[in-house]
Amino acid sequence: MALLIDIKHPDWMTDDELRAELLRRIPDADIRTGAEPGDPAEIEMLTVSTYLPGEALRYPNLRLVQKTGAGVNAILADENLPAEVRVTRLQTSTSGAEMAEYALAYVLQEQRHLRQYHAQQARAEWQAYPPRKAAETRVAVLGLGRIGNLVAQRFLANGFVVSGWSRSPKQLPGIDCFAGQAKFAEAVAGADYVVSVLPSTPATRALFDYDRFADFESRALFINMGRGDLVDEDGLIAALDQGRLSGAVLDVMSAEPLPAEHPLWSHPRVQLTPHVSGYHLGDAIFDIAENYRRLRAGESLLNLVDRALGY
Repeated sequence: MALLIDIKHPDWMTDDELRAELLRRIPDADIRTGAEPGDPAEIEMLTVSTYLPGEALRYPNLRLVQKTGAGVNAILADENLPAEVRVTRLQTSTSGAEMAEYALAYVLQEQRHLRQYHAQQARAEWQAYPPRKAAETRVAVLGLGRIGNLVAQRFLANGFVVSGWSRSPKQLPGIDCFAGQAKFAEAVAGADYVVSVLPSTPATRALFDYDRFADFESRALFINMGRGDLVDEDGLIAALDQGRLSGAVLDVMSAEPLPAEHPLWSHPRVQLTPHVSGYHLGDAIFDIAENYRRLRAGESLLNLVDRALGY
């Protein structure tokens, strides 16, 4: 049984680097790279970061597509993906902790007025502002799964008031939890910062449109670390221009890389980063090796995606 690694992001991780890591755990495995895939009929497991439409059809005996991360929307959106091909994702506390750090960094930037001070330095202007108090600041975390819980806990540990919203009801100590579409407005009410780590599903795509931003406080900063297709970007720009929220930090966009002519680049209330909030896989990389072993042994797989739910 052959595993093919075809990440397509050499600036992040090369196929050869991942192959070397996996062979540390399964030295007898037949692991190939995108540069040397060999006979396509021998490939039964495919590991990707970026998945191309119809990619699964290149391998007639493919049984599993393993994502090197959490987002599987591009794989599930492939109408040609055979029904018998299973999809798995990685769950890693390493990248989740990094996403929590990312969100906290942008919130603290606002709490301590760092952007204003940077602008003042260019003008040789001396003006002080009182820091905002964490205990008087509410952060709403949208998505309370593994990553969302890490994000929420990081804010709790730093003294913020935290609310959370999820598809199904949750009970998390210290967090005001809300669930379902009917409770969305209540979850973001009073929030100074709204942090999204939601997955891309039929229920969440374009969730954040112009009308949805009417539920936000006008002072709220929106931080999206979930998936780019959660946001109707034209609606976001219109909402920002009309003061429905104060700003947006986007680590994920509908098209990546974002086209140079896209208006988000130059919008004065938008801050962009190139999909880096959760960067390292940590020990979760070895879940790929474990799924190879389990697939070969006919055992149940780690982090199997429910194709109906989308995650």
